[in-house]
Amino acid sequence: MASESGDSNMDREMILADFQACTGIDNIAEAITLLELNNWDLVAAINGVIPQENGILQSNFSSEASQATVYGPPSLSEAADAAAGSAVPPPSSSSSSSSPPSSSASAFCPINPSSRHIVERQSRMLNFRVEYRQRSVELVVEEGSTVGEIKQILETELGVPVSKMQLKGWKSGDVSDSMVLRSLHLPKNNSLYVLTPDIAPTASTSKNSALQDSLNQNFLLVISHREAQRDYNLNFPGSRTIQEVKRNISDLTNIPVRHQQWEGWPASASDDSMTLALSGISYPCHHLSVCRRSSPANAQEPTEECADVHMISDSEGDDYEDASEFGVDDSEMFGVGSSSCRKSPMMPENSENETDALIHFTSEFSSRYGETHPMFFIGSLEAASQEAFHGKARDRKLLAIYLHNDDSVLSNVFCSQMMCADSIVSYLSQNFITWAWDVTKEANKSRLLTMCTRHFGSVVTQTIRTYTTDQFPLLLIVMGKRTSNEVLNVIQGNTTVDELMMRLMGAMEIFTAQQQEDIKDEDEREAREMVKREQDEAYRLSLEADRKKREAQEREEAEQFRLEQMRKEQEEEKEAIRLSLEQALPPEPDEESGEQISKLRIRTPSGEFLERRFLGSCKLQVLFDFVASKGYPFEEFKLLTTFPRRNITQLDPGSTLLEAKLFPQETLFLEAKE
Repeated sequence: MASESGDSNMDREMILADFQACTGIDNIAEAITLLELNNWDLVAAINGVIPQENGILQSNFSSEASQATVYGPPSLSEAADAAAGSAVPPPSSSSSSSSPPSSSASAFCPINPSSRHIVERQSRMLNFRVEYRQRSVELVVEEGSTVGEIKQILETELGVPVSKMQLKGWKSGDVSDSMVLRSLHLPKNNSLYVLTPDIAPTASTSKNSALQDSLNQNFLLVISHREAQRDYNLNFPGSRTIQEVKRNISDLTNIPVRHQQWEGWPASASDDSMTLALSGISYPCHHLSVCRRSSPANAQEPTEECADVHMISDSEGDDYEDASEFGVDDSEMFGVGSSSCRKSPMMPENSENETDALIHFTSEFSSRYGETHPMFFIGSLEAASQEAFHGKARDRKLLAIYLHNDDSVLSNVFCSQMMCADSIVSYLSQNFITWAWDVTKEANKSRLLTMCTRHFGSVVTQTIRTYTTDQFPLLLIVMGKRTSNEVLNVIQGNTTVDELMMRLMGAMEIFTAQQQEDIKDEDEREAREMVKREQDEAYRLSLEADRKKREAQEREEAEQFRLEQMRKEQEEEKEAIRLSLEQALPPEPDEESGEQISKLRIRTPSGEFLERRFLGSCKLQVLFDFVASKGYPFEEFKLLTTFPRRNITQLDPGSTLLEAKLFPQETLFLEAKE
């Protein structure tokens, strides 16, 4: 059982490796998920990832597109020729439905002995119809090609140098020549056009020049929504495709593209990828009407209203099911419609303070366009400037001021596609303090101009005044300087994500250069201040040490003075006691008095002798007082006999000398008490 489990794991590892090699899917978790969905059937999993139609290089433009040139690497062309000539028969309605799913995959995949079916990956092919003046070129290229390679092919087909060629019509805006088609996430069928502004048209190409001019013209489409009984007046450039118009109408009317039924399109407008300039509509104004496509039962009896030209869309616009999913207000998508159909304003007109107004703005922005948007600074413009400009040089950021206007055609497109793009949101969050304001209401606009005049000067205020409603929204990029604030850039709403990112990065380059200078100056200033602080600290410590030394000396002197005073007082006290004792002593008796006299000789610690006569009847206290009067108090010294050694001070002071046997004479000595 263990060996069977090991073999099974080895087989799955080989199938996983072959599946990744054929499909180019590097994410292991994703590859395992796809294989498990197909019960680890390698061929079925590959056919699920690489559609069968990719292997036979079909084109769905028209009958003429079947003869379009296939461009790609030599190996791919050889594989396609081999598949068309030998391995795969010409496709037909019968053969395509009856052939097994693995036939197209196996036609391009060599057999690997280590697995049942190993398939070589076939790159996805893209169809392009490119219009240039009166010519139309159809190309089929593989998804791994670059925009520059398409231009090189067009140079051969049209005779236009790549350096003078502008390839327009990309849904993501202008792209660079090095951009790989796969990264643009293009549909299978695409429509582009070539502009050559540096090549003057000849007399024979006057029609081509007119076509090029029409691509740059703006068409006013008056579109009537019959069910809602509303008219939309929309301006589109001639380079806009019919498909893009229908998607915008889907956002406005909540009618998915595949459910739209139109009337008013010319008969020549049979392809949704066609531009408005080539569709044959009237210039400068064209009237159309749209309604929701009825059910099949009702569709058999068309009404007279739709008796003109009907275009029922069922194309790639199906992905845009409902504009409400994206938080897009149908009456505000292009700034049209009655005010009663608008959502609540982005900012109330009479808000008490800027903080409340911005809280309302952020909430409304999130409800319209989703939670993925720049983090708007909640607070006054002055507080946002302080946050961005007045910290340490390393922590400073640029200030991005977003000015919204609901009456502008560009507002919702700019918010949903630019301000909510992940790359823009991430870049603004990392490098900018983003502050927003709504200038739809005149009172709010006046309030903004007052704030701008106070913080940035009258020049910025006048600049904002010059922009018309249709040029909004605006994104002002402000950089703080030592003495003033400078507006680096004013970005209008008619831009693309790439252009917006490029202008933000350009502002960051200028800011970074200035920031490096500020950091250098700040570091030098901090170094100088550090040296000064160290010097001040050293001086303070020196003063503190001197003060402590002086205080210690003063304390020592005070203590010495106190001790000296105490000593003096003690000496004075002792002297007073000595004198009082000396005065209280009875007089020394004469030797010839006839009474019993005791003659005592006392040796002091210094070696001197004290001699005195006492009456034998005198108390020992008199002897003690005599010794104390000589400077040897009873509390500090003891009086001893020589032999036998006795401590006289321990005897009763009231006993007499005779009783103490200190008669007729005795030699004593003084000893300090321990």
